[in-house]
Amino acid sequence: MGSKPLHSRPRLIVTADDFGLHEAVNQAVERGYRDGVLGAASLMVTAPAAADAVARARQLPGLAVGLHLVLADGRSALPPSRIPALVDGDGRFGDAMARDGCRFFFLPHVRRQLAAEIRAQFDAFAATGLALDHVNAHKHFHLHPTVLSLLVSIGREYGLRAVRLPAEPGMSRWLQPWLALMRWRLRRAGIRYNDHVFGIRHSGGMDEHVVLDVIGRLPAGLSELYLHPATHGELTPAMASYRHADELAALLSPRVRRAIDEHCQLCHGFADPAAA
Repeated sequence: MGSKPLHSRPRLIVTADDFGLHEAVNQAVERGYRDGVLGAASLMVTAPAAADAVARARQLPGLAVGLHLVLADGRSALPPSRIPALVDGDGRFGDAMARDGCRFFFLPHVRRQLAAEIRAQFDAFAATGLALDHVNAHKHFHLHPTVLSLLVSIGREYGLRAVRLPAEPGMSRWLQPWLALMRWRLRRAGIRYNDHVFGIRHSGGMDEHVVLDVIGRLPAGLSELYLHPATHGELTPAMASYRHADELAALLSPRVRRAIDEHCQLCHGFADPAAA
């Protein structure tokens, strides 16, 4: 099968999430970029291996790096004494996102602490000296309207240009109003976003077979395909079922590279002119 003409191809950004979570993730990001189809990575600025991730990113100037905002199931940038309504005594967010989402919406003092934490994570990213390609949130918490509003208002001070829209084809209907609101807010703010995303339905299982299937049926427009690659191991209890090494193998697969060459235009992040 011949390749599609360049002007008619769907556009694709391939992103690794959780950059900085573990050195095994950072190694996979480096390999995926140098030897595979990876073009972007989303950095957890408060994660244990964040410094190692930043050092690697500085040696990979073509890698588009964004902020992976952590407001659930991870560590905060601010000390617990500054944001006691958000974290436990060790500075960790919980994973009761529905409860926390209600508190973000209804309690002004919680919103003030949330804004301070979001700003602190933007500050930490700015301190790396890396260009900010995009912003998204761990577990797609930026779908929450309060989180999104703060992300946009604070992020603009730090050069925010693009945000992941977590809209995977075939998603539940109850999410559509939230996605529509998100599109409207991003458009109104002049912030770029993808038309489609792939990686939610098969999170932790984006192996070669799944990735080839996605590439073969990419819709028109700009899609983001995100993975959680790592060179080895179980990284967190929440990821016990994730097949990180299989996801890295997909990034390095010659079959995946050929499929991209045939079916779509590969973009290196949202700042790539081809992604516009």
